[in-house]
Amino acid sequence: MVTKTKTGESRTIGTKLPKKEYEEIFELINNGLFLSGSDFVREAIREKLKRIKVIKIRDVDYDTAKKEVLGYYKTYEEAYISEVAEDLELDLELTAKIVQELIEEGNLGEWIYYGSIH
Repeated sequence: MVTKTKTGESRTIGTKLPKKEYEEIFELINNGLFLSGSDFVREAIREKLKRIKVIKIRDVDYDTAKKEVLGYYKTYEEAYISEVAEDLELDLELTAKIVQELIEEGNLGEWIYYGSIH
């Protein structure tokens, strides 16, 4: 079903839930965490879509990627390698290799965070 709203078109998706999940949702509503079942579903969908983000990877040559990585660290100073890869749309392994090379060359100092890859 398609309906018109103030912000444009909206669509409806129907689904059936197990009784336990249904009851858990309405317990949250009764506790004031959500306005309605629809409010809960919309928020759950938004959160899920944020987590399932498709990461684009550009096809660039090594030297271009290296310049971009160095420029990124000069701009942002501190960042996880995974953040650099995601923001520049570069392959994570390529980015890690470039960062290691830049460190060995003395072009990067304490700007690197080696935290978990996400």
